[in-house]
Amino acid sequence: SAFILAKSLSELTNDLQDGSLSPEDVFYSYMEKTLDVNKDVNCCTGILLESFEDLKTVASKKEGLLYGVPVSIKENYAYKNHDSSCGVVVNLERPDQKDSVIVEVLKRQGAIPFVKTNLPQALLNYDCGNPIYGQTLHPNNLRKTPGGSSGGEGALVRGGGSVLGFGSDVGGSIRIPASFCGICGLKPTAGRLSSKGLKPIFRGQKSVLSSPGPMARDVDAVALAMQALLCDHMFALDPTVPPIPFDMQMYQSSEPLRIGYLEDDGYTQPSPSMARGVREVKALLEQAGHTLVPYTPLKITYAVTELLVKGLLADGANRLVQKLEGGPLDPCLREQVMPYYLPNWLKKTLSFLLKPVVSSLLHMCALSYTALYNLLTFPAGVVPVSTVTAGDEEELGRYEGHHQDHWDKLLKQAVGGSEGLPVAVQCVALPWQDELCLRFMKEVERLVQQSRK
Repeated sequence: SAFILAKSLSELTNDLQDGSLSPEDVFYSYMEKTLDVNKDVNCCTGILLESFEDLKTVASKKEGLLYGVPVSIKENYAYKNHDSSCGVVVNLERPDQKDSVIVEVLKRQGAIPFVKTNLPQALLNYDCGNPIYGQTLHPNNLRKTPGGSSGGEGALVRGGGSVLGFGSDVGGSIRIPASFCGICGLKPTAGRLSSKGLKPIFRGQKSVLSSPGPMARDVDAVALAMQALLCDHMFALDPTVPPIPFDMQMYQSSEPLRIGYLEDDGYTQPSPSMARGVREVKALLEQAGHTLVPYTPLKITYAVTELLVKGLLADGANRLVQKLEGGPLDPCLREQVMPYYLPNWLKKTLSFLLKPVVSSLLHMCALSYTALYNLLTFPAGVVPVSTVTAGDEEELGRYEGHHQDHWDKLLKQAVGGSEGLPVAVQCVALPWQDELCLRFMKEVERLVQQSRK
């Protein structure tokens, strides 16, 4: 098992396809490891028992880019005869009638979905706990969160229980847990992969778009997952997805890149470790012959307060509150949603009275670095590049934040005590240039690994 679990996804698929490893050996190795990881961090919501039958089918067919690979899926991915509750009690006992398109395509490509993973109640949170399945912990520090909302995926992949996982991202929900856990994750261009069968907490929100995407230990694994999904079978199952296959030539290109970079967006002051990670990667990219251009996002405060927050909660959070009724409220969500329960007349009165400080109140979003690219539908991914140092911790003591309010103090408190935990950078490209985004991620990964040697 240790021999199998140590292999990258690329190595694993090669060994499976040439017959030097059997799907059974790989499946049972990961199943056993997943159960061990789950005991410590509570990252799984249930084993998909159908996977044992799928294993027999896969072993007999021997086809597909992901032949024989066990994969994990976030709890809100539809899987026939299983709940996709989003951590909300009112969604229980409503098993899905069929698989989501992504699950169906994964099976067609020879993969074996074998476990569902945990998420925060109602998805809109960067912690990972709910009243149904409990709290997920960080595999490297049980006092820390793995992030959210795809936190169960992040914890399971980081813990070694999954070689390839699939999450969803509406404001950073793939990138935040991937960053926290020290793995790679991609939020593709909205609409590049099918979202049919992915359960949102509420429907109709079209301003800040969600994207399903892969999470894995390295960029090549994320790229292989995208290559496997961007196939004729997915295009036939969901005609709303543009039939654009994976551009391998772009991914493997070695042309120098022109890269805009920012250390601070002017809205949320980064922690010292985050800022250092960007500076170090910038230096590596310049040394490798790429052109780095400083920039600052335009109208970031307007984008966050007027477009992101009001777009996500355009109905005054009424639909979200309805979903939370009839069940307990998870502690990680309570402070965020309590204002949503106020009557509309009181909300309007408070809005008028507090208008001079409303930007400070809306600062509770703290997602300016990630949610911006859901708003813009840009592909974005994260790559681990470093770990938090004692120097970062010392510098954090002087952190004040741009707003110097409750939320800045909360960020400082949350980041503290993280020495040794991962630090990542985010790589972004223009819409529909997912392969360029992956190529950028691969270059960062290569240069970081080279510098460590």
